[in-house]
Amino acid sequence: MLPESTNGTGGTNGGGLAVPMAWLCAEYLADEVLRAAALVAPGSLEYRAGRQALALTVLLAEEPDGPVGRRFPDRADEWLLHTAYDRAWPPWVEERLAARGESPDLALAEKAWRRLRETWVRAADLDGRTEPDSPVDEDEQIWLPAWKLGLPLAHLSLHLR
Repeated sequence: MLPESTNGTGGTNGGGLAVPMAWLCAEYLADEVLRAAALVAPGSLEYRAGRQALALTVLLAEEPDGPVGRRFPDRADEWLLHTAYDRAWPPWVEERLAARGESPDLALAEKAWRRLRETWVRAADLDGRTEPDSPVDEDEQIWLPAWKLGLPLAHLSLHLR
């Protein structure tokens, strides 16, 4: 007989395996949003960075023991605020991760955050423009942590929902 999954809070149900349902739901929702936006190819590094950035935002915007992503249309505006260009997203992520206890969901979220911080990619310098309305020179590329590539992709995908 297979063990039962959890109720989504990270605890076990009847001694079964602890299934990270909140993280899996957040990642699934992020995947659906990015696929619908069709801005980059699924499976690409950009796509994975965007999916992880959006999944972290979805998970960490919820209350620790609350349902994840069930009110998608209602919560999308809040997620847009968290992923906006002028927001301090990395400190928000680290603060929210530190404020939560241990759970299988948080273990996967912390692993995703570590990957986004430690993976560096060559991309256009979005911060290097001298004037706010000047176009981005895509030939001018620099090394960026993956979250700096994934976060704008997540934000734009939410806009296109």
